[in-house]
Order: sequence, then structure tokens, then C-alpha cells
Amino acid sequence: GHTTGPSLNNDKLYKFAYSAEVYVDRVKASLQKSAGYRISSGVDVNLLWRNPDNDDDQLVKVTIRDVQVENVNERPAAKNIFKGKSTEKIIGKEYLASLQRPIVLELVRGKVKTFYSYENEPGFTQNIKRGLASLFQLQLHSGAAREVDISGNCNTTYHVRQDQVTKIKALDSCEIEKQGFTSHNQILDVTTKATSATIYVLEDSFIKSIKAEENYVLVLNSRRRTGAKIVSKQRLELKSVQAGPGLIAGKQVASVIKTLDSSYVAVTLVAEPAKSECKKCPSLSEHWQSIREYLYPEKLSKGEAARSFLSFIQNIRKATKEEILQIIRSENKELLPQVVDAVTSAQTPESLEAILEFLDFKDASTSTLQERFLYACGFASHPSEMLLKSLTATFKGDVANEEIRETLVIVMGALIRKLCEREGCKLPAVVEAKRLILSRLEKAKKDDNVRMYLLALKNALLPEAIPVLLKYAESGEGPISNLAATALQRYDPSFLTKEVKETMNRIYHQNRKVHEKTVRTTAAAIILNSNPSYMEVKNILLSIGELSLEMNKYMLSMIQDILHFEMPSSKTVRQVLKDMRVHNYDRFSKTGSSSAYSGYITRGPDVSSTYSLDILYSGSGILRRSNVNIHVFDRNAELHASQVVIEAQGLESIIAATPDEGEENLDSFAGMSAILFDVQLRPVTFFQGYGDLMSKMFSATGDPINVVKGLILLTDHSQEFQLQSGPRASTEFLGGLAIDISGGMEFSLWYRESKTNVKNRVAMFIAGNTEVDSFFVKTGMETTLEVETALDFISTVQFSQYPFLVCMQMDRVESPFRRYVTKYESLPSGRRYTAKRGKAELLAGNEFPLHQENSNMCRKVFGAKSDSSSNWF
Repeated sequence: GHTTGPSLNNDKLYKFAYSAEVYVDRVKASLQKSAGYRISSGVDVNLLWRNPDNDDDQLVKVTIRDVQVENVNERPAAKNIFKGKSTEKIIGKEYLASLQRPIVLELVRGKVKTFYSYENEPGFTQNIKRGLASLFQLQLHSGAAREVDISGNCNTTYHVRQDQVTKIKALDSCEIEKQGFTSHNQILDVTTKATSATIYVLEDSFIKSIKAEENYVLVLNSRRRTGAKIVSKQRLELKSVQAGPGLIAGKQVASVIKTLDSSYVAVTLVAEPAKSECKKCPSLSEHWQSIREYLYPEKLSKGEAARSFLSFIQNIRKATKEEILQIIRSENKELLPQVVDAVTSAQTPESLEAILEFLDFKDASTSTLQERFLYACGFASHPSEMLLKSLTATFKGDVANEEIRETLVIVMGALIRKLCEREGCKLPAVVEAKRLILSRLEKAKKDDNVRMYLLALKNALLPEAIPVLLKYAESGEGPISNLAATALQRYDPSFLTKEVKETMNRIYHQNRKVHEKTVRTTAAAIILNSNPSYMEVKNILLSIGELSLEMNKYMLSMIQDILHFEMPSSKTVRQVLKDMRVHNYDRFSKTGSSSAYSGYITRGPDVSSTYSLDILYSGSGILRRSNVNIHVFDRNAELHASQVVIEAQGLESIIAATPDEGEENLDSFAGMSAILFDVQLRPVTFFQGYGDLMSKMFSATGDPINVVKGLILLTDHSQEFQLQSGPRASTEFLGGLAIDISGGMEFSLWYRESKTNVKNRVAMFIAGNTEVDSFFVKTGMETTLEVETALDFISTVQFSQYPFLVCMQMDRVESPFRRYVTKYESLPSGRRYTAKRGKAELLAGNEFPLHQENSNMCRKVFGAKSDSSSNWF
């Protein structure tokens, strides 16, 4: 009769040879050296029943026998983990018996309508059988269909040519229960590509051979050479056709199955989750004892600290609340902050409950730990709604330390943004937190409170907050207006409406009131960065020459930087400069020491990073603002890796100088504000008020103030894949940063010079593990990358003459870089094969060439110094 699916002959036994292979390796590697294993067996297939009313409805029995487990690549005897072990010994007696129990498929028009097996079979062996059963599903005409098989419910396309059928399965379309998470920022994440193709050769209306191949490729976005691939291959070949058992008579499928074996049940063809238990894994406290020595504060800029932090997080993720609390409660003062970093970064419900139970926000004496907890929340790679909810509740409660209360709301802002970026803006906790910040800002009377809520908005970047920020930018007092303007500067230019640009133009040109230089220059930067019109650029260029000396020099430098760095607005700027009236010599030859400059730190095929450095002085030679930014970007995404801003005002009286116009009444102040990985941190004050300044100046040791110290989880990618042949594969990439950033400002009245110094000490460790787990054998590959580096930024100013001398230095020390790849195959007994390759190199240090003018000045500054001042450094 005519069938639209493969058809088996009555009374025949089809004997096939079956093999399923798994390979794990680097993306570009050939498979000859991969880690992996092969399961091979015989498969017997025979027809049990054909529907008398529809000959395209068949019951088929499939039996696996003679199972063998072996290496996928030849290994010398010493390196062969299977050597001398029988299959029963490798797989285990019960598992092997289960694997060899037959399954029954009901095939209707070539598709598996029902999969019959036994209840309570181990998940692993059931999945191997599902992998085999899924191969028997095919259609004999070209076209697309949604099909259910071991991979889930997937889009499948068939191409039929005579006796050959190709089946392409779109793995990213498969609906199957997925677990895992990705990093918050795409640059820090991993990209996955998956493909699946099966080729059938038919003969005599049934299957002659099947070849299936499935590939998963994973690459680290920030370094595409680092990655992994999993290849899974299945083969089924017909070896012979013999006389077989006869058909079972019956009208209904159910009665036939009952006659055959009443223990059969219909089971889904979709794989069930199956994970092997770890038998010899250390407990959380055992693991902690083995790594704690690497996490002392003085070791925090070493690679070993970042590596230990990552392995600790992996273990905390498997731990109970009690196990976690036991460590937190027993650890000493020096190590506790690092434990808090790790427990918070683990982001499991258990770890959050443990840390919230331990921390008491009513107790001001543990504020260091509270701050570490809050910053780790701000950097969370995949924050939950529960986390934001807990912080909001804490904020509404009693918080003893005012700075912690400020940090709390600033971090809530960062979490709002992260949750909104993941389509979570409508979640109840997010709506509640947004409302809280906006409504409290509206009611705030004290400057300190206004500042705190504005900082939260600077992290949250809500489109609905733009009107409020505009109001404060234009009508707020100096520091408040400055903060609101820098918050607007963080928005994507696509959000900056006509109204925003009009306000920024009024601030810059001082149409309504006099503004401080810091706010005016920020307003100008916003205008020039958001697709400015010809007139806007022209008006800014015309204003140069009418400004105070230092602001003039700064604006000029900003325009030159736009041209030199080919920024988006450079075309318009060039166009306006052609208009000669603007480009007159007098306007562009102003003296002064302020400057703005951008350049590349690295330019790579995958990711590039840039720095920008700008410094604004008051007319008397005292720093008003220095701003160092580092941005990392690839083709599709950008990450504001760091920003350190040092601001000072009202310091003229120290050197008996005259303040600039409009700045006569500013209170003495110096402080520092930082953004790290897109999160604005709580600003730090060096001194506030003249008395505070004087007492600190005469006791000044010049010791840098610590801005950020700690461990941050940056890359956090976890994913599981169901392989068609049955096993589960998983991949985990974690990237951790041990960081120590400090900054300081010192004066020497004797030499009439001041110096600001920002030190960034960083160690980064990335660990990737890609593994295929078949309960009786695991195979995989671990990749590690490690780099330690330091970036120093120093600016020295001598104000004994005008224009005063400024020398800026940005140096990167030479940095050790190590990378290793380890492939492995292991048995639960602990027998293990590994092959490790690696490379360690020293990346040369370098001094970044800032602009020529700066190099000339540095020569003067260091040339002008007598030996007597050398101890000053």
C-alpha cells in the first residue's frame, strides 16, 4: 500500500549498528585530538503491528544490545580511562539492564506519535533511548514542520531528493525547559550558535543509513578566540535483514501494547532533566578553607584572588542557607568583606537570605560590610526582583549609617535599570522602587537628600525622569545642577529630546542665569554628543573667545578632540569651521592649561577600549575637575568600564589667589566620584569647608583614599544543552575581577604645586567549563585566562606662574597574561584523563601618549624641579 512514511516489512528483523559520539574541543580545533567518548551497540528493529484501517500507522519494537563504551580518539593504554573495564563495570549493572530493555514506537506517517517505555527507568538511560527513537522520525516530502523529539518542540525542515532525505532542525526554536542565565552586558557575555542536520538514505521503503550531527559553538564576546565547541554525532547503519517474529493481531494500539507487556507506558519523547550527583565534592566549608588565604585584602590585586572568588561562588550556588551562614558567622574581620562579595554575587535565593539575615542595617559598626553587600548588589550579573524588593524594604526601615542609606538608594537605581533592560520594568518591585525615588525626590528639601535621589536616577536612567533632571540642571544650586547635568549625560542620545537640547543650550550660553564652569562644560558636551545642528555648533564656536581663560582653553580642546578622534559630530564641526568668521586666529590661539583628550587603550578584532581624559582648572591654577573615563565597546554594545572624577572648588584662598567670576562664594570642597561597570558609586568627600581643608592639609600624608576595593563578578554565563544522542551538556563561563582603585589629592605650598593621583590595580580571571555528562562518564574542556595589570593616572600642577604648568601621565605597567586549556575525560570512580596546554606571556607596559602640548609641559615640570623636591613623590 501507499505510505507517506518509511514502512517495515512483516516478519522481518532489521539488524543495525548504532554509534553515538561526543567531542569537546576549542572552536577551531580538528576533532582528532578532542576529548570525548563513543557509545556503540547493535540495534534490532521489527514490526509488531500494522493498523488494518491505515497501513501508515505502525508499531515498531527497537532493542539495544551489545553495548560498548570507548574512547572517541585512540588513546595509549596509560591514558585510556576505559582500559580493562567491562561495559557492565563502566555503566553499572542496573543501568545496562535498563538500556537493553526494548522500547516501542508508534509511527504514523513517519512521525513518532507515541514512545512506549517502562516507568521509573533512570533518566539517563531513558534519554539515550529517546535519542535513538528520535532518529526514526522523518517525512518523505520536502517542507517545514513543527516536530517533537528529544530536543523539544522544534522547527524542522525536510529536503527530499530520490532516496535521500535531509532533516534540518532549528535548535534555537526548540521549546524545552531551559535553565541558566546570561551576563548583564553583552560585551561580558558568551554567544552561542547551534546547528543540527540529519541525512537519511532509504532502500526498499525503509532506512538503510542515518547520519546525524549536532554542533554547539560558544565564544566569549570579549575575546572570540576563547570558546568551546561540542559536537555530537549519531550513526545508524543497516547490517542485515533476517527472518523475524510475526505480527500481533489486534484492532487498537492499546490492546497490542497490553498483550506485548503490560508494564509499558506512554512516555514523552522530550528529554527529561538528568544530572549526576557529585560523590567526592568537598563541602562549602572545606572548599573555603582551601582558598581563604588568597582572599586577604593585601592579595586582592592578584589573579589567584579572582580565581578563588569564582570557585567560591560556584560552590555557594550549590549550598544551603545554613552552610553559607556558618562561614559568614565564623570568619574574621579581614576576610569578611570578601566573603560578602562572593555570597552576594552568587545570587541564589539561599545566598540572599543568608546575607540579609547576617547584616543588621540598624548597627552602624558593620557599615563596611553593608557597603560591600550593596555594591555587589549593584554589580549583580542577573539580579532578581526579590533582590530589589529586599533593598527597598531595607531602605524604608531603620538604617543607622547615613552613607549606607545613600548607597542603598543609589544601588536601587542600578537594579531598576538592569531589570528594565530585561523587560522587567512592569514588575511590582520595580514599579514600587521607581515611585519611591521619584516621589521622595519631589518632596526632598535638604540638598543631601536631593543629591541622593539624583544619584539613584543617574543609575536608573528612566526616560520619565528626564524632565525632573532638566529642572534641577537649570535651576539647582552648583553641585546639584552639576549632578543633574552629568546624569543627563549618561542617557543614550536617542532619549535626549528637543527640550533637553534647548535647556543645555540655555545653560551653556547662560541665557537665564549664571552657571558654574563645570555645569556649562557638561551641557556643551551633551549638545556636541547628541547630533548637534549646524547652528548649535556655530554658537558654541562663536562663544569661544568670550569665555574666561581656562574655560576657553577647555572648550577649544574639546572641539579639537572631536576632530582628532573623528567623533560623530566632527562632520558638522568641520562644516562650521569652513565659515571663516568663526575660524579666526585670535579665537583659537588662547593660552591656558585645561584640556580634553581621547585615545585608544586597545584596538582589537573583537573589542576595543578607549580612554578620555579631561581637566578643567580655575584661573588661579587650581583644579576644578579632572575626569578619566574608560569605555569598552564592540560592534553592538558599549560598557562604561570606569570613570573617576575628582572635583574641587573654593580653594583659591589657600594660595591667596582671586576666584573666577561667579565663583567668589563657593565653599571649599574636594571630592571624588566614580562609575564602575555602568554603576555610579556613592561619591567620596576629601574635605568640606575651609577648616576641614586646613586641618587635613597640614596633616596630609598624601595617602590615597580608597574608592573601590573588592571582588566583582563580571561574566556570568550558564547554559544547558540537551544533546540529540541523550546526554546533557552544560557550559559555564565566569569572569571575576579583583579590583583596587584609590585616588588622592595633595598640595605642597612650599613648591606651589598640587598633585592628583588615581591608581587602578586590577586582576581578571575568566574560567570556562564546557562539559558533557552521561552519568557513567564526563568529558569536557576547561579554559582559563588570567591577567594582572595596573593603570596609573597622575597630574601634577605647578602654579607659581601663569599659565601654570600641568603634566598628565597615564601609565600601564607590564602585565602577566596567562591562558590554559585542559581537556578531560573522567569516570565517577575518579579515574581521569587530562591534556593541558597553555601559554604565559608578559604584555609590555606603556605610557599613553597624550597630546603633544602635554608632553612639552611634562618636560618643563620635571626639568624645573630641583633635587630637593624629589622626596615629594
